[in-house]
Amino acid sequence: MTKPTLEEMTAEMRKRVGLDSGFGHTVKFNFGDDGVIFIDAKNVPHVVSNEDNDAETIVNIKFGDFCKISDGSKDPTEAFMAGRMTIDGNVDAGWKLGSIIGPDRA
Repeated sequence: MTKPTLEEMTAEMRKRVGLDSGFGHTVKFNFGDDGVIFIDAKNVPHVVSNEDNDAETIVNIKFGDFCKISDGSKDPTEAFMAGRMTIDGNVDAGWKLGSIIGPDRA
């Protein structure tokens, strides 16, 4: 399977997050030079974009690792423990992300 593009992954996250997940937080996935995915789940309808907006939680991760976590082939806890993913800001919200973007939402 080929790695999706940022645009394809953004569209997939938009589908998984939906219009009103009840998550109630803003999150930015920072992929470095590969861009960002920003999720505003505070407002309804939710917004998922590639805008580099301020967020209460920032997840720093390589885009390839993010794709593997989202398809279920990589465990997010293992990625975090190995230092391949860091969470800045509201860490509790970061750990709840699986409820709105995890592979079971695909």
